[in-house]
Amino acid sequence: MTELEFQDSESESIDVKGLLQKYLRYWYLFVVGVVLSLTVAYLYLRYATPLYSVSSTLLVKDDQQGANILFSDLAMLQNTKSMENEIIVLKSRTLMQRVLNELSLNTSYFVDGRVKSIELYGQNLPIQIITRKLDSTALSKTLTFHIKDENSFELDDNVESATYQFGKQINKPYGSFTVVATPGASVRGKTITVIFQDNRKLSDYYNSKLTIAPYNKSASVLVLALVDPVPEKAKDIINKLIEVYMEEGVEDKKQLASSTIQFVDERLEYLTEELTAVEKDVEQYKKENQLTDVTAAAGLAVSNEDAYRKQLADLAIQIDVLESIENYLSKKGGKYELIPTSLSIADPTLGGLIENFNQLQLERQRLLQTAKPENPLVKNINEQLANLQENILENLRSVRKGLTISQNNLLASASQFKSKIQQVPTLEREMLEISRQQGIKSELYLYLLQKREEAAISLAATVSNSRVIDPATTGDGPVEPKPQMIYLIALLVGLAVPFAGITITDLLNDKVQLVKDVEKLTPTPILGELNYSATTETIVVKKDSRTPIAEQFRLIRSNLQFATIGKENRVILVTSSMTGEGKTFFSINLATSLALTGKKVVVVGFDLRKPKLTQGLNLPNDIGITNYLISDNTAVEEILKEVPGASGMYVVGVGPIPPNPGELMVMPKIGVLIDQLKETFDHVVIDTAPVGQVADAFALAPYIDSSIYLVRYNYTSKSQLAIVDDIYRSRKLKHPMIVLNGAQKNNTYGYGYGYGYGYGEDEKKSGWSNLKKKVSV
Repeated sequence: MTELEFQDSESESIDVKGLLQKYLRYWYLFVVGVVLSLTVAYLYLRYATPLYSVSSTLLVKDDQQGANILFSDLAMLQNTKSMENEIIVLKSRTLMQRVLNELSLNTSYFVDGRVKSIELYGQNLPIQIITRKLDSTALSKTLTFHIKDENSFELDDNVESATYQFGKQINKPYGSFTVVATPGASVRGKTITVIFQDNRKLSDYYNSKLTIAPYNKSASVLVLALVDPVPEKAKDIINKLIEVYMEEGVEDKKQLASSTIQFVDERLEYLTEELTAVEKDVEQYKKENQLTDVTAAAGLAVSNEDAYRKQLADLAIQIDVLESIENYLSKKGGKYELIPTSLSIADPTLGGLIENFNQLQLERQRLLQTAKPENPLVKNINEQLANLQENILENLRSVRKGLTISQNNLLASASQFKSKIQQVPTLEREMLEISRQQGIKSELYLYLLQKREEAAISLAATVSNSRVIDPATTGDGPVEPKPQMIYLIALLVGLAVPFAGITITDLLNDKVQLVKDVEKLTPTPILGELNYSATTETIVVKKDSRTPIAEQFRLIRSNLQFATIGKENRVILVTSSMTGEGKTFFSINLATSLALTGKKVVVVGFDLRKPKLTQGLNLPNDIGITNYLISDNTAVEEILKEVPGASGMYVVGVGPIPPNPGELMVMPKIGVLIDQLKETFDHVVIDTAPVGQVADAFALAPYIDSSIYLVRYNYTSKSQLAIVDDIYRSRKLKHPMIVLNGAQKNNTYGYGYGYGYGYGEDEKKSGWSNLKKKVSV
């Protein structure tokens, strides 16, 4: 006996065409998805609030580069700025709160649109609220103003509603304020919503939106950018922020210069008193001793001594300056005051300590503007100031001690000239001593007076170390939302959602959908396909019928003849996995198509449990196989029934449903029945029970020549294909072949394309070619 063998000569590969066809058959879902997503994107862009980017550039000059050239030697004008520090200062909460207060941005105005509320600002404001005081309960409170006319309005604060006049103060439990109408603005009939903002939260909000970054690594230029739905407000915020920042820088420098002037004024007042006393002593001494001239000899001797005394005078000045600073630091209250830096201090270590001390003082004063003295940061600075003060005092004493030693050495050297001035009258020598004291005080007075003038000039000439390169400007258009990006995302979403839906549905669907589903799970040959037909007729294959379903049965008949060339194929068994897959319908129409070729065909209903054969043909089921099997007096001719309108076609019904169908199916008389039918008919088509539910069909295996297994699209489970695969591999039934039933246009693209289905001769040849690849004898 020749076997039908599956030829798997082609390697498994991805069927791109099949995948495309699987998704393209749902093209309408992709169209709907894209249309809906683009519509949503259009509506979003139509009603979304656009955001605009406003930017400005600020040059932060180094103090050493920006100081006045004429006064570049002043220590107070010499300081180095850090870009990172300036960014932190610009983004400080205190600075932003000051900006919001000066711009009165703690009050927001909105007008209701058709879909959303629109914020009003600047010249678009029909009214303005001037707040006198606000309680904490007013923060984030919403007020609604209904403008009646140019003189009155109705205020609704969600507690009560009352009418007020423009320009008159309104007193509420949460605050007092005055509402004024903007001159020239049309306010009649408008409804304005006002919200009192929390200044602290509002400053945090704008600081989070504000971005400050260096223009590049080598330039000391900062780029300030702010994104906001109201570009005019963003421009005002950035411009005001830069203005306030520059003002505070100037105020810091002025404060340092003012502190120096105050210190010098105190010292000048003290030195004036001392200098006046010394000059009176000189006057009194000359009057008492009648001194008018100095001898030439005394002058020559004294000239040699003057060089040493001049050095002593310089040392005395430095010692006096150090004593002044030490007294200034030691006095009560000097702990938190700036140390003048304009006094010439030869020791660089002491100068560096004083500069650090002043910088910490300025930082402490800035922190105290927003924090309390108990703040840990303030306490930390206080500790650093105390340590620096001790270090400065210790350094002062050390330097002064060194100068005193130098002074003593000079005095020792000056004693060498005493022998030369022994002739000088005692009075003249005493006069010189008094004059020396007068010179020291006079030089110190002139020195301090000069430094005071320098400090005064620096105070008057103080300018900001920053300069605006480009004022705040708005970009060409909104930065958010971006229409191109939104439409691209919408397009991708519109394609992705149907794609994902189809993929997930396909993964979750366990039913047979495509021919490939069968090919992947079993190598059983596929005989053909049958299209889904909505007709209620049982026999669709008729002599003059050219319907697609009729042509497909003719194609299956041809394929069946091709598959069985060279062997007998008279007894054909039809089964499936479960009820409802079309076994009876297929058996009847297969027999009809065979009968149309002039053959005598009989359809035997061996589904002894749920017989449908005679019922579908409207024939009586009074006598059938059951009667033949259980009775010896029933002849084969008695159970045969001719099908009306189908020449050469007969059926054998089940007859009465037996109580023991399983036992009847193994009776030897079944073989006798089939042999007798083979003597009379050319083909015997057996309609059996589904093998996925009962084993009745396997009892007929010894009597059949081939078997056809029905698989129905969208009905048969993929797991049930294991049954036919087991039949094929285990050879439980002879020559098994599969017929795919219920095919629709979306289910198939391969087998059984028949005449009248919209395909030409190439497609017919393709059907034969596919069958040849699958079935060989």
